[in-house]
Amino acid sequence: MVDFRFEARAAGPVAGVDEAGRGPLAGPVVAAAVILDPGRAPKGLNDSKKLTPARREALDAAIRERAIAFAVAIVSAAEIDRINIRQASLKAMSEAVRSLSIAPAHVLVDGNALPALPCAGEAIIKGDGLSASIAAASILAKVARDRLMVALADLYPQYGFEGHKGYPSPSHRAALAQYGPCPEHRRSFAPVRSLLTQNLGASGVAGLKLTL
Repeated sequence: MVDFRFEARAAGPVAGVDEAGRGPLAGPVVAAAVILDPGRAPKGLNDSKKLTPARREALDAAIRERAIAFAVAIVSAAEIDRINIRQASLKAMSEAVRSLSIAPAHVLVDGNALPALPCAGEAIIKGDGLSASIAAASILAKVARDRLMVALADLYPQYGFEGHKGYPSPSHRAALAQYGPCPEHRRSFAPVRSLLTQNLGASGVAGLKLTL
């Protein structure tokens, strides 16, 4: 049940934090941080994965209108390849918290690990289905990332990013095999890395590594 039980245990502003986009083969990872007023919180907050796209969009607008403060942070595919997806997710969450217009006194983070924070924090496994603030953050992060992937679909229409949002669906894997990776693909992820290795071996062109 999503409520404010975790927020009520802390004194001062409490921010909920969550990320979207750990699993995709392409695109950035996006994190959001949200400080809610329990008296003005939108109804129907829940783990973003349990909501329809239309409901997520409606709640995204309501959260942005009613939240005391919110922030969204993005870490690119190139940065994910450089520092790995776990560190990139933690970096995005840390940046989202530090970008809030009001400094929180306590932070609730979805998952089992805390990012670098300027205040006390608590990691809550499956927190997006328990804490209203984390649920709100999960919605903002998911909606922001989905919009980014739709925009990327205009740049790279052959991959169908607007549908699968970069996740390894059969259609995405087929397009990746047919066209190879674009600049938004995560080269450190096994399906993309394997394809690049195969292409390098087939071509025998050592200089191809310089373009990855």
